[in-house]
Amino acid sequence: MERWRDRLALVTGASGGIGAAVARALVQQGVKVVGCARTVGNIEELAAECKSAGYPGTLIPYRCDLSNEEDILSMFSAIRSQHSGVDICINNAGLARPDTLLSGSTSGWKDMFNVNVLALSICTREAYQSMKERNVDDGHIININSMSGHRVVPQSVAHFYSATKYAVTALTEGLRQELREAQTHIRATCLKPEDVAQAVIYVLSTPPHVQIGDIQMRPTEQMT
Repeated sequence: MERWRDRLALVTGASGGIGAAVARALVQQGVKVVGCARTVGNIEELAAECKSAGYPGTLIPYRCDLSNEEDILSMFSAIRSQHSGVDICINNAGLARPDTLLSGSTSGWKDMFNVNVLALSICTREAYQSMKERNVDDGHIININSMSGHRVVPQSVAHFYSATKYAVTALTEGLRQELREAQTHIRATCLKPEDVAQAVIYVLSTPPHVQIGDIQMRPTEQMT
């Protein structure tokens, strides 16, 4: 992780859960982290905790509505002007609505699609452009996915959400192919729970020539 010290990571959906855990883990490793969410109260509290703990990195809260492209572009512009640019992009934000395929609301479907697919794609594009314009050739884009992106469970309220997560699986593989075509060493990885924060550190700690494309984590079962 030494090569990432003092470089900048963007973590979306950093106000709680996986996003907050990832942000904390990166700050512990000396990374400068911009943590964004629609509300930043929790991120501000986490930033204060990290500072009090004496972690070598810094957590910078940023309010951003990821369902709004103008908000995302404004955030990347602010990062460019204040911190040079993004070296690591962790697309963690996700949204689930209980809208079935037969009776779900169009607004619910759009909400999930806008955050889970479009926002991820916009952040990926802007992060790549940020790296490219600064000649950063060792950047990393990490998409936090779900097992719902690999299986369809027999629960009607999860079917549209699952479709958006299958899209993340396809987008990550497509991104890897486009990065290879662009002859860049920027890497793309797709992660699924359980312990995502430690998986992020593991992936970022690998040598620049090592590509980890996909990690699926499941609890181990004890043998009796």
